[in-house]
Amino acid sequence: MVKDGNNGAAEFLPDRRDLGSLRTAAARCEGCDLYAKATQTVFGEGPEQARFMLVGEQPGDREDIEGHPFVGPSGRVLDRGLEEAGIDRDAVYLTNAVKHFSFTPRGKRRIHQKPTVAEIEACRPWLGAELELVRPDVVVVLGATAARSLLGRAFRLTEHRGEPVPLGDALAVATIHPSAVLRAPDRDAAYAGFVSDLKAAARVSER
Repeated sequence: MVKDGNNGAAEFLPDRRDLGSLRTAAARCEGCDLYAKATQTVFGEGPEQARFMLVGEQPGDREDIEGHPFVGPSGRVLDRGLEEAGIDRDAVYLTNAVKHFSFTPRGKRRIHQKPTVAEIEACRPWLGAELELVRPDVVVVLGATAARSLLGRAFRLTEHRGEPVPLGDALAVATIHPSAVLRAPDRDAAYAGFVSDLKAAARVSER
């Protein structure tokens, strides 16, 4: 739920912006209620003005604990996929549409819960600021939540994955989230499709 009386994250953005000031400001963000249960804000990481920006849904359990994006099981899938696609992870900017972990407690475990539309909208100013600063050539959109945030509710991932579409001054290529590979009944097929989409993104960057 977005907190009453504010405009989501917008009021927490600093006046003078670079990635460092954004990260510091995001650590204090209370633009929606997710901050109250999460361990910490998990902001984007990577070089400024990276050629690629990869945008996922939200931090997972490990990311929430460690404070870095894509360090859990889905991050290992992503690492492998990027290597096979010929994309250097150290040269990409990694972030999420939502910066706090949304979960439901179940005993001692914390079960991933999909962010609400209101939470996605509340967090959009952070993602917009990251895009303005990094100015990537290609944005790889990982999963339906990131696609909704960046490409709008009319975009259908199943119909347009792997296809370059305009996104401001960049081109976006959408694919499944690496966590979907782990959940797939046929992991090999899901992974092969994921890598194929990443290779399509790599080809777009060479244009």
